[in-house]
Amino acid sequence: MTIQATQNAIFLSNMAQLWRRDPRLAQQIDDLPIDAMLAITPSKKGPATASARTHDGRTLYLHSRYDPEKEADDIVNALEFDDAACIVLCGLGLGYLIVALHRRYGDETRILVGEPDLITLKSALETIDMADAIRNGVVEFLPRCDTPFLHEKLRGDWSKLMLGTRIVAPPVSREISPDFHASFRKSITEFTAYARMSLMTLVRNAGITCRNIANNLPTYVSTPSLELLRGKFSGVPAVLVAAGPSLARNVEQLRAVQDHVVIIAAQTTLRPMLARGIRPHFVASLDYSELSRQFFDGFEIPDQVVLVAEPKAAWTVIDAFRGSDRSKPRRTILLDSSFAHRCMNDKLGSRPGLESGATVMHLAYYLAEWLGCDPIIFIGQDLAFTGHCYYSPGVAIHRAWDAELGRFCTLEMKEWERIARNGNILRKVKDIDGRTIFTDEQMFTYLQQFERDFAKSTSRIIDATEGGAVKSGAVTMTLQNALEKFASAPIAPSRFDYLDANWNDSSKLTDAHAALSSRIEELGDFRILCMETSDMLKQLRGLLGHPAEFNRRLARLDELRTRVQRHDIVHQMVREVSQLAEFQRVAADRRIDPNAPDEQKRAIRQLDRDAGFIEALLEGCDRLTAILNEAKARFEMAMEPS
Repeated sequence: MTIQATQNAIFLSNMAQLWRRDPRLAQQIDDLPIDAMLAITPSKKGPATASARTHDGRTLYLHSRYDPEKEADDIVNALEFDDAACIVLCGLGLGYLIVALHRRYGDETRILVGEPDLITLKSALETIDMADAIRNGVVEFLPRCDTPFLHEKLRGDWSKLMLGTRIVAPPVSREISPDFHASFRKSITEFTAYARMSLMTLVRNAGITCRNIANNLPTYVSTPSLELLRGKFSGVPAVLVAAGPSLARNVEQLRAVQDHVVIIAAQTTLRPMLARGIRPHFVASLDYSELSRQFFDGFEIPDQVVLVAEPKAAWTVIDAFRGSDRSKPRRTILLDSSFAHRCMNDKLGSRPGLESGATVMHLAYYLAEWLGCDPIIFIGQDLAFTGHCYYSPGVAIHRAWDAELGRFCTLEMKEWERIARNGNILRKVKDIDGRTIFTDEQMFTYLQQFERDFAKSTSRIIDATEGGAVKSGAVTMTLQNALEKFASAPIAPSRFDYLDANWNDSSKLTDAHAALSSRIEELGDFRILCMETSDMLKQLRGLLGHPAEFNRRLARLDELRTRVQRHDIVHQMVREVSQLAEFQRVAADRRIDPNAPDEQKRAIRQLDRDAGFIEALLEGCDRLTAILNEAKARFEMAMEPS
């Protein structure tokens, strides 16, 4: 076979896999001219090497001119991160490092390749066989490093980024596209911080979240689904009200136009808005903390206000909004929840949902899109410490601080203390006027998610906060100008016909209660299997020196595993309650070298890993049993005559 034919075969094989994994990038490469290639020459050992021009006009070789394959192996063998779950490679060259990394770390390690030059990427795909790495999802080519793009491409890599991320930056990357690679490393670091925060929040709150969802099940099945509101306000402007420090600057303007715009309020802003004579149409909630019930306690909430909440919100908060009159609770919609499906079944639990957001304002934004609103206008969404303040005046936390305020402790001091507490994670961003302003790591990750969302929105996004961090993808405008331009006409009364729906349908409570009772019984059977498995693992630990008996018991263990798999739904529920156990199991897997020469030591580590995981599942069974029994009692109370 000729060299040209070999290159064509390699290119076609690589491209066939790239079309399956990343068709947009494959199309971009196919659109390049056929002769678009780096300057490629044979090395002294034979394998190709390549040269490229630097930004200042110099010619620089991307690999060794003597033996590029050995050079790549030497680089990889010098690395000291055998447990890395994710490797970030700055610069592709002809792909020798991908082959060496894949050979060293296998399919379980993700390789993220920052390479802005499509011609370099095309040259690599024509030269080096990377088809296996592409097909198995090992390698991800990243020709851009902007926030929305990284969020789109890497949303499935959170756990790997958390388990260990290492950056490999060959010296040549400092000469070829140095600005891109500096930005790429910074963006990956910021995304990793975002992933770490999101994943740790998920792990930390797993049990609380499941308990809240289970206790919200009576409300979940008896209230309308989000389908009731789909496209209800198509083309109508929406104003989303957050509780940032800039809110006081312009919120009063909503009083005069509250019949001209759809107002969606964060739960923290409901009380101060009503006190100003502004009635929102919707209020959003997703906070898992019971402290949030203070946002709905102790004041009158108009009947026309609809609460849209994630089921993970504390059930005491949902109950506080619905009120004490069981015959006529306030209007509430809970979003879709996979855990709710598993608690009962898909028939009882299925309903539309929205994309998962990190904050209540993400939820408000996704709701505005679901309603069909355009434009979507933000106020009070600072995502930074405008005026060195954390909160808008009059929010609930200020009332909570009342007892501490005095001559030597002012509200301003409490605000600054709240900011300074995060001193080690403070960072600087630009505000809407181009000035430097402080934010923290948490709000910065929220900003990144908003920018990702804005980049793919079909609605016009307007930032009328009049303060705070500048938001890519949003047009900055004063609220007065936005309202004058978009809120000229009142909303037609027919748009509000959803208020006449059945907002308290108790007909499903009996069936849902029965389905939950069956799930509790199945959970008991699953726990017995976990106990048997735990005992078997302990026995196997003591039989490592007796191969015949060990293998006989191992067959019994496989039988138990098969029986466990028959309880797939309950198994998923227990793992959902025990997110940390799942994460620890994956981490333990990575510490076990399948090629370790000492087989007995490897077997001990595998048994210890499995035993630890089963013990965590048993703890999860106990927690889940308590959660589901509590939810069952909530159903029984809801079914009692009012």
